[in-house]
Amino acid sequence: MSPRRHRRVAAKGQAQALVFAALGDATRLALVAKLSTGEPRSISQLTLGFRLTRQAITKHLRVLESAGIVRNAHAGRESLFEVDREPIVAAREYLAHVSQQWDQALSRLKTFVEE
Repeated sequence: MSPRRHRRVAAKGQAQALVFAALGDATRLALVAKLSTGEPRSISQLTLGFRLTRQAITKHLRVLESAGIVRNAHAGRESLFEVDREPIVAAREYLAHVSQQWDQALSRLKTFVEE
């Protein structure tokens, strides 16, 4: 593998690691679910239903934003957040790839054991 390709693969892996780390928290998963309706929402709207302060929700949103999962747009004094589906789709594709590799490995093991 060329050094340039190696750096690209490493950077892609690091970006996916950030996505998985960000989604590894129940509060952040719930925020992504709320935002998955496709409608941008303010921090006050996202705080409804949580026993967390606006500041705590904001910290969770910043983690999601740094992972590229949500983006922030300003409307007047309000910050509106919405989901960027691309990192989630990439994570799903990665999991499908890993799952396929495991299926192949288990199939080879089964063939080996049965022979």
